[in-house]
Amino acid sequence: MAIELSVNDAARPAPRRASRLRPGAWPGLAAAVWGLLFAVPSFAWAMGFTFGARTTVAPSLVKLAEDRVAWFVAVLWVTGLLKVFGALIGVGLTHRRGGWIGRLTVFCGGGAAVLLVWHGCLFVVQGVLVEVGARSVAPDLAGLTRWYLCLWGPWFIVGGVAFAAATTRYVRRLDPRGEVRRYGAVGALGALLLSSGSMITGIG
Repeated sequence: MAIELSVNDAARPAPRRASRLRPGAWPGLAAAVWGLLFAVPSFAWAMGFTFGARTTVAPSLVKLAEDRVAWFVAVLWVTGLLKVFGALIGVGLTHRRGGWIGRLTVFCGGGAAVLLVWHGCLFVVQGVLVEVGARSVAPDLAGLTRWYLCLWGPWFIVGGVAFAAATTRYVRRLDPRGEVRRYGAVGALGALLLSSGSMITGIG
């Protein structure tokens, strides 16, 4: 009997190993890398290293960083931490999360996707309008237009697409009943309203 069981066990197919690549893994990891890379300039400028800022960022902001204005330095630190938080959200979208953590992750993923794509598209559209002469900017900003058109705008869009892809794959593969999906929709709607209000009021 022991021999028979041993033979039967040997004949059984080996259990399939869990895939290392989980739903949303690659987009989520891409979003995480994006967030970490984007956090580097914020932390560097907060510490007084304004490399690359003079030619790619508005001179008024560069001056605030170089003069070590307290409130602006604080904003830079907070901005850097938010980008790191975004990286953690990207990582979170590569694993199934239960309870409020999963809902918060999807909420933030949906919000980040809309917020980043929105601002990226605004940078690109404004850059195109300036380049074709349909809109004018202050002389000290004229040299920055192409940076926002060719660097910052596309960079924001790439990050937004990564978060959108990661969140979409997460809810499609790990939330078949759609219980968490609505949190992503609420986050996206909130980001859209926030961005629209910012554009209308000119704040932000």
